[in-house]
Amino acid sequence: MLQKVHAATLNEFDGHGDHGESHSVFGFWLYLMTDCVLFASLFAVFAVMSHQFNAGPTGKDLFDISGVAVETAALLLSSITYGFAMVAARKQNTRAVLVWLAVTFVLGVVFLKLELAEFSHLIAEGAGPSRSAFLSSFFVLVGTHGLHVATGLVWMAVLAVQVARAPQLTQRDITRLTCLSLFWHFLDVVWICVFTFVYLGSVL
Repeated sequence: MLQKVHAATLNEFDGHGDHGESHSVFGFWLYLMTDCVLFASLFAVFAVMSHQFNAGPTGKDLFDISGVAVETAALLLSSITYGFAMVAARKQNTRAVLVWLAVTFVLGVVFLKLELAEFSHLIAEGAGPSRSAFLSSFFVLVGTHGLHVATGLVWMAVLAVQVARAPQLTQRDITRLTCLSLFWHFLDVVWICVFTFVYLGSVL
């Protein structure tokens, strides 16, 4: 089943379809490369600031790995459910596309809610972004990723409305879904790096 999920995304780049759609996907790949540079810069800043605690709490004092693991599971599962939406799109099953988009959306909201709850708890404990360079870089990096997830959710809602109104899925609709698929999977990869490098690296 997972092979079908990945194939549904990869098939969009097999060279078929008109040049306009191919250029759209290529242009989106270029955008993702700029996002890679952005996150690489933020990871680099965090690496430099990760031990600048200003006599304040460390990641080991603050981070709840079990809670972050739930966040991670929700986001990774949402990537799989979005893959199912792409499989349904390739089969022209509009209803299944909408169902899987809805499930993905809910999982994304769960992720954001848990992340905001973590931020709120840290600030309430006096560990806000102004407490130390370590916390400043943490909030900027994780917050930037969260902002991207929120953007993806808005984009997903707009696409769901477009799919629901369309009599059938066109190649342009599938291309739009594919671009969001790339974006969503990219955010998963970034979060795996955040979980490993920021959370586990700060606790271990």
